[in-house]
Amino acid sequence: MGNLAFYVFIAVLVVGFLSSAIRILREYERGVVFTLGRFTRVTGPGFIIIIPVIQQMVRTDLRTFVEDVPTQDVISRDNVSVRVNAVIYYRIVEPQNAILNVENYMEATSQLAQTTLRSVLGKHELDEMLAERDKLNADIQEILDKQTDAWGIKVANVEIKHVDIDESMIRAIAKQAEAERLRRAKIINAEGEQQAAEKLVEAGRILAGDPRAMQLRYFSALQDISSEKTNTIVFPLPMDLMDAIRRRD
Repeated sequence: MGNLAFYVFIAVLVVGFLSSAIRILREYERGVVFTLGRFTRVTGPGFIIIIPVIQQMVRTDLRTFVEDVPTQDVISRDNVSVRVNAVIYYRIVEPQNAILNVENYMEATSQLAQTTLRSVLGKHELDEMLAERDKLNADIQEILDKQTDAWGIKVANVEIKHVDIDESMIRAIAKQAEAERLRRAKIINAEGEQQAAEKLVEAGRILAGDPRAMQLRYFSALQDISSEKTNTIVFPLPMDLMDAIRRRD
């Protein structure tokens, strides 16, 4: 009976040892192993044996993390208050650095993304935030990637999702856009008048070069008038004739 209890005790110890020593890591997981508190190796995936008490293992996930950056209040370079939020995509490329160099890499990356978002957008005007998002995304991603490199983290992408503007500022922007459209319309109209004047001067030079051309143009004008249903016919008089009449008077 005593031998049976001893064997049961040994079996329980073996089972407990194996359950503590055996680890199974998935394909996307890696284990950072410490021996007596000192970093030993990065292991995985698959079947791993850890010496209980002497060794400990911390799991890390190599898949891409999606972090929603909370809405940040930003003052643009042209003193416009906006609320901006974004999303970042990152993953662990060096598991030992992610565990050894930072206490909580997920929280650290999130806080760094918030401060970087405010810092980068604060250097740009509102029009740039609205029209050049791809450039701003690339700038934020580059800064984050450099700063998280020591943590063994690769920032793959940054996307600004929303740029919320105050209602009063939206009305001001609408007025500005309307004024800009009116300015462009006046410029286009003035350019059209200038081009038309240039063409009229050019046509006058051509017609003045040959009197027969002016006579043909005169007949063409009469034909246009006669084709319309009207009782009034205007006969244009040459300016030379009018000058001669004035001199005679």
